[in-house]
Amino acid sequence: MRTIFTRVAVGAAIILGVVAGAPGPARAIAHGEDAAAGHYGFSVRLSMTGLPAADHGSRDSSCSGALIAPRWVITAGHCFRDAEGKRVGRTVAERTTATIGRTALTDHTGHEIDVVAVHQSKTADVSLVELDEAVTDVEPLRIATTPAAPDETVRLTGWGLTSYDEGDAVDRLQTGEFVVTGLGEATVSVAGRAPRADTSACPHDSGGPYFRTRADGVPELVAVVSRGPACPHTGDDVAARADNLTGWVSDTMAGRVLGLTRNWWIAVLLAFAGLVAAAAVVVVRRRS
Repeated sequence: MRTIFTRVAVGAAIILGVVAGAPGPARAIAHGEDAAAGHYGFSVRLSMTGLPAADHGSRDSSCSGALIAPRWVITAGHCFRDAEGKRVGRTVAERTTATIGRTALTDHTGHEIDVVAVHQSKTADVSLVELDEAVTDVEPLRIATTPAAPDETVRLTGWGLTSYDEGDAVDRLQTGEFVVTGLGEATVSVAGRAPRADTSACPHDSGGPYFRTRADGVPELVAVVSRGPACPHTGDDVAARADNLTGWVSDTMAGRVLGLTRNWWIAVLLAFAGLVAAAAVVVVRRRS
């Protein structure tokens, strides 16, 4: 069991994640427990290397997320922000990679794959990231089509640090149980349940999946970590709902929304280049 203690008190809610390109802490699970080996393979660690720092240098950070399709990860929207703190539909670090299918960072299983595109939801603190290659040996976490219900128990997985001041990094996936306390149009409120009542989201846990387990044993995503008080704490954290984003998720993955996928644009450019080449051949033939 691991505990995270923050040194900075905040009066209101704080963002529970990395500010890519702007200063500020990210968060992980306080008073959680180690995930059992081989469990929750869909859990993702998004590592951001070479983020712009306030001193004009660079820094590294990370968020959590979940694999929802072979080439797609869902996470918090605020994990990708520019120097002014505005959410952006692109990577901000020099390199962003997704670690998938590992319970411990020291494992040699799973995958480390580059992130090549970011898509922001317009209605919730949620983003989708596209991977450079497909993951075919990890079962994606399906998105729920029904909202979380009051008093329902959900589980969270996430990666993070063991202290607020960027001390020892957590090298094993953390998990804990939460109870749903409220539901809004774009948010779900949750409070710690197990291992303790003050189990709570904390540094580098932003975007981590809250998921239910159905009667048939299949897990399904209901929300992702968004914001909350300094950890550890009793009472509510606020998560971004996923169940009402299934249409946007499907359209984004199919390339039907503004900000089409990298592969779609490559196909368009190749087709355009082919047309230009064909036109050039026709012109040359006519002149000769």
